[in-house]
Amino acid sequence: MGIGLALLSAVAFGLSDIAAGVAARRLHSAAVAFIGQLTGVVLTLVAALFVAAPDVTWASLGWGAVAGVGTGLGAAFLFQAMSVGRFSIVVPLSDVAGVAIPVLIGVALLGDHIGLAAWLGFALSVPALWLITSKAGPRGGSAAGTRWALLSGAAFSLQYLALAQADPGAGLWPLVFNRVCAAMTVAPWAARRLRMHSRTLGLAALSGALGTVAIASFWFASREQALSIAVVLTSLYPVVPVLAGITVLREPVTRRLLVGLGLAGLTVVLISV
Repeated sequence: MGIGLALLSAVAFGLSDIAAGVAARRLHSAAVAFIGQLTGVVLTLVAALFVAAPDVTWASLGWGAVAGVGTGLGAAFLFQAMSVGRFSIVVPLSDVAGVAIPVLIGVALLGDHIGLAAWLGFALSVPALWLITSKAGPRGGSAAGTRWALLSGAAFSLQYLALAQADPGAGLWPLVFNRVCAAMTVAPWAARRLRMHSRTLGLAALSGALGTVAIASFWFASREQALSIAVVLTSLYPVVPVLAGITVLREPVTRRLLVGLGLAGLTVVLISV
């Protein structure tokens, strides 16, 4: 059950990124993120009413709110990266940064100890990032796209670190506060950019709904399955937008890029174990 939920989370995250990336090519990324997070507020609020929450504390809700800042900024930065860059490049970059930074912070500041596999993953991340970002060509993988992707990963790191502090006994209520604060974080940038066609609105809302399914599935998977396994399986989500970018959007693929993507995937798995 836990493995299935983690894989569902990965697929939902990947599809969410595709919907948001397409919408962000028609609408400002902050507006896409804002609409998605508002959709998430409604869905998580409804879901929270039906999930047991025996120990809701202000501390857990506060951590959910702090995580929301990272969620909002991470989504806006990633969607901006996808609006100017290749899906097959910027999503894996964001994923590598989002997994690696929390681990490094844990080691440097929180006294965590990691094994040889994780250190090997960090070593592989250097050539992976170089191979993915070098000689990327026009529209995609430009310096702007890769910078936004790495900023997205850094912001998502705040989300992961803060949500990890929330007590499971709080049920889904930390996620409700997460979505509310995420929407509030991007609202100032989105306020003047909300004029859109109904199709773009639908894509942004769909992205938010899929993202909510993804994070809720991961939340439950981490209870049913070892956290390390849930993290590794969920972190495979870039496979979905990468395949969409290559097969549907016809993004060019080189041997250098394929090797870099392979190393990036291996990096994420080794660091997450």
